[in-house]
Amino acid sequence: MQFAPTVLSPAEEALRAEVRDFLAAELPADSRPALGFAGRHDPEFSRTLAERGWVGMAIPPEYGGHGRSAVDRFVVAEELLAAGAPIGAHFVADRQTAPALLHFGTEEQRRRFLPGIAAGEVYFSLGMSEPDSGSDLASVRTRATRVEGGWTVTGTKVWTSEAHNNHFFAVLCRTSPMEEGRKHAGLSQLVVDLHDPGVTVSPIPYLDGSHHFNEVALEEVFVPDDMVLGELGSGWQQVTSELAYERSGPDRWLSTFPVLREWLRERPAVTDDEAAVLGRLAARARAIRHLSLSVARSLDAGAAPSVEAALVKEVGTRFEQDLVEALRDAAETELDQGSGSLFQALLAEAVLTSPSYTLRGGTTEVLRSVAAKGLAA
Repeated sequence: MQFAPTVLSPAEEALRAEVRDFLAAELPADSRPALGFAGRHDPEFSRTLAERGWVGMAIPPEYGGHGRSAVDRFVVAEELLAAGAPIGAHFVADRQTAPALLHFGTEEQRRRFLPGIAAGEVYFSLGMSEPDSGSDLASVRTRATRVEGGWTVTGTKVWTSEAHNNHFFAVLCRTSPMEEGRKHAGLSQLVVDLHDPGVTVSPIPYLDGSHHFNEVALEEVFVPDDMVLGELGSGWQQVTSELAYERSGPDRWLSTFPVLREWLRERPAVTDDEAAVLGRLAARARAIRHLSLSVARSLDAGAAPSVEAALVKEVGTRFEQDLVEALRDAAETELDQGSGSLFQALLAEAVLTSPSYTLRGGTTEVLRSVAAKGLAA
């Protein structure tokens, strides 16, 4: 497991300043910040970012992108998340689907999807988790049956973020029967249209009625052969390689930062005890940021740091939840989403949504197992 020390270059720092100036001009000072990449689905804002060249940054120019580095994308994402920008529409497609298409997709698939992703106009969800499977992603029961010209897919996916708003999702499914002792074999990824008549999207609401997660049922959905992503039977290897992108970025430790910022804005003064809490949180955030940035550098170097990414997500999402609890204790206030205090409203929202942080992208227990195996290797 390697985390090489790294700092931002002058050009990367200049990019950071440019993004901050843009956000100061574009986001009203009194607007309610979004919490993390799942905060708000705003296609207009996504298209505005794309016009600035800040969506599809790592996609090559021949596919409508900008051919920039993973670290450049890290810098932009960090500023957007810290500001609470509404990036829910494009974020998953930009973060994870685009690299998967570049690594495993056909030329036809790249030309079909990547320009739309880079323009902030084509949105993807992930189709991995299933009901009753817990953390065992390989226990996939969604099946794809061979038919003339393609496959019919039947099964159910769960915790499918923004499936009610997005256009497609990459479904991990079984294209050949499970073999004894080889449950990772026979899995493939298929790109499924979320608006297909055989797809039923059902909301999984939070306690306050807000809606981000979904259960997606597929009933004999036809998927043509040209929508098989990568090699048949290589779905497990492809999905695990994607996780370096899903687990390591600033979206895994900055979701609750706007709550902290608003608390500080509303405080007339900070007591010594509160300053001690802030110091501990700041030290943890700084350490996690260095780990996360190191993974981005590693991706630019052509590595596949999936073990390092698992560790980043484990420490990052626990930090996000700990920050919420620390602020809840420090505030000593009843939770009220309808409060005139922006801090109290954001804190109430974070208390409802933060339990999901250590579930999406892999549970804490799974991530610790991945990291432990990496350390033992």
